[in-house]
Amino acid sequence: MSYQVPSKFPTTVIGSYPKIAGASEIIKMRDKGLISEAEFHEKIRRPIAEVVKDYIEAGIDIISDGEQSREDMVVYFAHRVKGYSEGDWVRIYDNMYFRKPIIVDELRREASLAIDDWLYASSISGGRPVKFIITGPYTMMEWSFNVHYKSREELIMALAKIIREEILDAVKAGAKYVQVDEPALSTRPWKEEAELAGEALRYVFAGLEGVKKIVHICYGKLEKILQYILDYPVDQFALEFKNSNFRLLPYLKEYGYDKELGYGVVDVHSLQVESVKEVRNAIDMLMKLDILPPEKVYINPDCGLKPLPREIAKAKLINMVKAAEEARRAW
Repeated sequence: MSYQVPSKFPTTVIGSYPKIAGASEIIKMRDKGLISEAEFHEKIRRPIAEVVKDYIEAGIDIISDGEQSREDMVVYFAHRVKGYSEGDWVRIYDNMYFRKPIIVDELRREASLAIDDWLYASSISGGRPVKFIITGPYTMMEWSFNVHYKSREELIMALAKIIREEILDAVKAGAKYVQVDEPALSTRPWKEEAELAGEALRYVFAGLEGVKKIVHICYGKLEKILQYILDYPVDQFALEFKNSNFRLLPYLKEYGYDKELGYGVVDVHSLQVESVKEVRNAIDMLMKLDILPPEKVYINPDCGLKPLPREIAKAKLINMVKAAEEARRAW
């Protein structure tokens, strides 16, 4: 079964979705050693199916597996990459915490990390493409403690090697959209940091053909690094706009942005459901700047929907899709 993604303003998601009932318990069972990795991915299929159902009912064109198996975007991979050890609880923001993992030995990928869930979501997507999403080398480095590698340069390239191996296997399995998440990059918005991340991403994406290469960055000081990331070898940047009141828009114009844009029009940190008119106005705001044609603009939330209640997340997506449909007729 095939699905025709609209040529203008296709809708998509960044990745995570509110945890479906039972998903967190399944994660705990795996982490306590009560079930094997294979059993874990089998059990997590039910929550993934619920997420895919919500996406399809909302009308999303390019979906994800909802990251139902991921307790955290860094911890999930640290639990499966050799050379990591579990760390202590660290506060992220508000009352959100995670166990910051520790790199204690040479990092090695001994088995696939996230492909099983992507394959399952793809099998039930009704032909809709499913993004293969993985945390990037810069964010994995910044959100881990390192007591093994002698330099950040050595560490980030070790992580890039693992991430590249995983992506190559996903592409062999049929992935057409590959997204690397780098939210940590906007928290250190300096040229040298952008260059370090860029070197790693060039290695990650080298030689990839026939696949959409996407990097997601959100929050922080995006405007301070935009000019330093435009030469990254990617097709699209998926960026946060709504939460920061679209302050990044003038910088797109200033720096001559011409890649595809994942345009964040839904605030995942607000319980208020954006109206169709509100999202449509955001799309029109971008188009009136005459920066990109509608064929290069993807409509998505600012970031993953995980912080929201399920019913709020779905309602936001429904209105986002309706606004994109209106925009296609207008532009």
